[in-house]
Amino acid sequence: MQKFGLTLMVGLLATCGFARPAAAIMPFHKQFIKLYLGEDANQDSELATIAADKKKKCLVCHQGKKKKNRNPYGQQLSMLLDKKKDKKDLEKIVASLKAVAEMRRDPNDESSPTFGELIAEGKLPGGSLEALLKEPAEEKDKDNKG
Repeated sequence: MQKFGLTLMVGLLATCGFARPAAAIMPFHKQFIKLYLGEDANQDSELATIAADKKKKCLVCHQGKKKKNRNPYGQQLSMLLDKKKDKKDLEKIVASLKAVAEMRRDPNDESSPTFGELIAEGKLPGGSLEALLKEPAEEKDKDNKG
């Protein structure tokens, strides 16, 4: 019986040790909140609601369930920030957030809103909640293998 208890305890500790937190890169998320959802922001907006939701806050930068899938906002941020190298560089995080805010949601359409304009309106910068909850359509290989 003691061996069973010891085995169970070791198994639980191993499982906890390998489990990854299901959250955005915390320093990136905290700076986003601080910059865009501070005291002056509309706390009843869709963006504020999603950003505060433990299960949905990743949708600010990601799409679907797989965190490798970034929405357009997250794609632009990932070009400026490295999740390992930059997570402690608060100045670079803020500068990158501000730089992406100036970019257009659709870079091919000069009349499309910037990410910053969408954020100021209380909207998710990467798209509608319904679209972000869905897995993105996978692109077929260029060789038409798939």
